[in-house]
This record gives sequence, C-alpha cells and structure tokens, in this order.
Amino acid sequence: MIPNPFRSHLCDQLRKEHIGQTVTLSGWVNSARDHGGVIFIDLRDREGLTQVVFRPEENAEIAAKSHELRDEDVLQVTGVVSARLAGTENSKLATGDIEIVATEFKVLNKADVLPFQLDRELSNEDLRMKYRYLDLRRDRMTRNIRTRHRITNAARNYLDGQGFIEVETPILSNPTPEGARDFLVPARLSPSKFFALPQAPQQYKQLLMVAGLERYFQIARCFRDEDLRADRQPEFTQIDIEASFITQNDIIGMVEGLLASMFKAAKGIDVPLPFPRMTYQDALDKYGSDKPDTRYGLEITDMKDVFENSGFKIFKSTIDGGGVVRAINAKGFAGITTGQMIRLNELAIEAGMKVKQLAFIKVERNAEGVLEYKSPLWKFFGEDEQQALIAKLGIEENDIVFFYAGTWDDACNILGRVRIEIANMQKLVEGSTALNFLWVVDFPLLAYSPEDQAWVAVHHPFTRPKTEDIPLMEAGEYGKVRAEAYDVVLNGYELGGGSIRIHEGDLQSKMFTVLGVTEEEKAHKFGHILDAFRFGAPPHGGLALGLDRIAMLACGEDSIREVIAFPKNNKACDLMTDSPTSVDFKQLRELYIQSTFKPKPKEGEEAK
Repeated sequence: MIPNPFRSHLCDQLRKEHIGQTVTLSGWVNSARDHGGVIFIDLRDREGLTQVVFRPEENAEIAAKSHELRDEDVLQVTGVVSARLAGTENSKLATGDIEIVATEFKVLNKADVLPFQLDRELSNEDLRMKYRYLDLRRDRMTRNIRTRHRITNAARNYLDGQGFIEVETPILSNPTPEGARDFLVPARLSPSKFFALPQAPQQYKQLLMVAGLERYFQIARCFRDEDLRADRQPEFTQIDIEASFITQNDIIGMVEGLLASMFKAAKGIDVPLPFPRMTYQDALDKYGSDKPDTRYGLEITDMKDVFENSGFKIFKSTIDGGGVVRAINAKGFAGITTGQMIRLNELAIEAGMKVKQLAFIKVERNAEGVLEYKSPLWKFFGEDEQQALIAKLGIEENDIVFFYAGTWDDACNILGRVRIEIANMQKLVEGSTALNFLWVVDFPLLAYSPEDQAWVAVHHPFTRPKTEDIPLMEAGEYGKVRAEAYDVVLNGYELGGGSIRIHEGDLQSKMFTVLGVTEEEKAHKFGHILDAFRFGAPPHGGLALGLDRIAMLACGEDSIREVIAFPKNNKACDLMTDSPTSVDFKQLRELYIQSTFKPKPKEGEEAK
C-alpha cells in the first residue's frame, strides 16, 4: 500500500494493541471540550471517532494552540496511543478504550460557524438542501449513503453471478410512452428538434435482446417530469433487467434472490423465500390498492350477500345497478376523534366520494352498560341483516365500521385510502421491523380512459397479453385481457414492476392499433423496434426495480431524499446550486429557442 502522508490509521482502527505506537490521524473536529486547561477533542472521519487529548504537561505549546480549535475544523494530528484512565472508557465507541496524546497537529482548514448543528435533527428541509454537503456529514446520512452503496454492490454481484451483462444505454433518446412527461433537450445540430431524457431504457433493453445478449442489466438513471412526493424525484435510479428465453416464474424467482441479497447486504437479515403472490383483482378487492401493505389487517369486505335483499334502498339499489357495497371494520377505533373523522372524510372526497361523509356504525356501551350500535343506518337494517353484518365483520365492542356504496373502482380508491389512514391513526405499524414482500400478478393489459376516450396500456405498450387471452384481444374485448405482468411490493410500496414482452411484430402492431397509434405514428415512433422484430426477436421479459425506494426502506426512512446524495426539493429545485436557472439570450439563440414565459408583475407594477 502506498504510504499516505495525511494519516497512518483511520479514526475507527485503533485499539488496546496499538498502545505505545505513534500514529497520525486526519479528519474533522467533531467536538472540543476544555477540562481545566486539558483539551479533549473527538476527531471524526468517515469511519468513526477517536478521542485526542492535548495536555500542557506533555507539550505546553500545542496545548495552548489547541484552545483555538472549533467544531468542523479539518485537522491532522500526530500522537501516541494511550490507554484511557480507568473509569473514563467509552463502551459506545469502537475506540473507546484508548486516546491519542497529541505531540503535534496541523490545521488543514478552518471552519466557519455552521448554519445548523450536525448532532441534531433539522426540521427545516430547505436549509438541509441548501447545505446538503454539511447535511451529509451527519451520522444518519453517512449511514444511508453507505447502505445504498452496499445494496448497489450486492445487486451487481448477484446479477453478474446469474450471467447478466451490464450495458449502458443512451441518455439522449426519443420520447417514450411511459405515462409521464419527458424532459426535453434541444438538439443544437438539428434545429427545432429535441432529444428526450429516458423515462426508462425500455426499447433499448428489448433491442439488446434482439441483439442476442440474452441477459442484460443496468443501474440506469431515469427522468420523469412529474409532480413530486416522498417516494418520487424528477431523476431517479432503477435496476433495469431484461432476459431472453425466460418465463414469468423464472424472473420472479431470480428477482426474489436479488432482493434477498440486497437486504442481506443492507440489514444483515435473511429474507424468507419465496414471496407470497396475489392477483391484481384480489389486491384491489381486499386492500383497495395494487401495492397493498399487508403488515396489518383492515381488509375491505364485500357486503353483497348481506345487503342484496336489504330494506335499505341505497344499498340495495346500488347492488341491483351493478355496483358494490364494501366495508372496513376498524377494530378498537370507536374512540375516533372529530378531527380524525374529518380527515377520513376529506381523504374519501379526494378519492372520489360524492357525499360529504362516510357511512359508519360505531359500537360502544352506554352509561347503563348496554351495547349500542350508533349510526343513522342501523335502524334501516332488519334484525337478520344486523346479525349477518355482525357475524361477517366480527363486530365487537369499541369497533367502528365504515361503508361505501358505489362503483367497484370508487370503492377500491376510497376505502383503500381510508384503510391506510386508519392504520396511520391507530399506529398499527409504528416501530414494526416486518418486511412483507409480495408479488401482485395478473394485471389487466388495458384500461379505458374516459378522459381520452381511448384504451391505454396499464403498464406500457410492449407488455404481452396472456396467451389464453389473445383471442379476447382479437375479438375486441379489451377490458377482459390480462397481462403477463407482475409487480413486487414491500410494505405498501411498489419496489418494481415488469412483464413478459411482445416479441412478434404483428402482435406488437396490433397492440399499437388498439392504443390508437396510426400507421404513420407506428413508422415514425416505433419503426426501429418493429423492424427489429422482423429479424428474429427471441421471447423475452424483464423488470425494473426502484433502487431509491429499496434503499429508503432498507434504511428505515420515509422519503427517498434521505438516500440520494443531492436530491431536489418538493418543487423539483436544487437549492444548493440554485437550479434550474435562467439562461441568457445568446444560449437560447444558439439552440433556436425563444422563451414565451412572461413573469407575473409584482404588486404595484404594470404588466409588460
């Protein structure tokens, strides 16, 4: 190893066996303490802490100078490894049995007063983002970045061991139909034309299968111009995988092994295999979501058999009209507050509820000790209905039952949102370390968009219909066609999704036609892949995993910003570098672009 002029050891390496040795350390002053003229500092580098002591009796000159040291000064220290005095050892530190008695030191760089303290959690998100390089010095953030590194390294090693080849695909490409806005890049050498940053390398990885690589992967940077949330950023990273001559079961088994290796690297745990599987229909029926969190119950229950002959007209007419009546029993939640009830109703309305309040039945004892079913609905139910309702939902004292009557889609959306919020209110997963992996399979291939008055792909237009459902597609019964598609879910988050792809030109062309793509558009947008399928495309399929989300969950965080070194804030801005930013007229002119944006006039100014 080449000698390092800055250090002989790292700050977590020294132990009792090094006592008596002269060593050199470099790092940041984590903290400084004056104990009656004797200065103690904790010196920090990426690996840990070592206590350094400056004693006047050992070296009066450097002890005097050490009084000038401040937190986050960058320091090089040379000294002798010594045992700490009995009773002053620190069992919480790997180096807690020793200290360095300094014989000389050099300040490599002085630090100004920091805008925030590194040893405290900071609620001001914008301040953290502006000084992200300081935020990353904190133990929690350093741990997250290192955990992400271990996860990524484990993925590369696993896929290499499975015969996959890492290939980089272009960043500058054509717009792709992935369901979100593209980021566009003007092409200076081709005036009035634009590249798009890739939402995913979908077509390239399929073309690599046509090229005969058979097994490809990439740690791929992807870009989507969409509104942000805790698990979404405008630029993100996915582990992109594609393989030839492979079935859905092959991919599922391979990805389970991949995820197990990643979580082993991150958390040192063995993930039980195989993962459970659930159909898309069952997921929506029971949980109101295609990415259900199965760490808690609160399952949605169909109440058709209870209310199909009900005297309560609203429920009966809904069922007679082809709708559904669904319910959730929030056990032990009869003490719900007014504020919590208002919040549930707000969420239900946001999800599409047409009335102002969820129907409910609350079960509590009155002052006389009699069990009461408190609800405007209860009196409309016959005694048989009441008993059937109690039996089906297992209703007990202190339960509250929420109902929704309407379309199946609305019931899923509304009760799915309500279910998650009730779990949050009841703190059902607070402190949980469970990792509930799950596969959701048998997605619909197509969905009808009333807004667009057209059929759209549920995943993307290259997804293969199930072989047994191809006749339904030929017959125009598009809503009944299932896809060879699969999503892997963890604790209510979609970690990734994929499918077996269409590899025949005629079937791919048919899919485009169903989606309303004209022959001219097929040639212009997809001619390259349709041409490729003419030259011997193998059966193939794949999947993409969200690396940021996996790292977030492995680190126990609630936002992917906590596992990305330099993320954007919730307005898609980088406050540290002040981007995005304006560019001058000359740069725009070189790109043949003219801005039409007119800022709103400030108060008191006239619009220009």
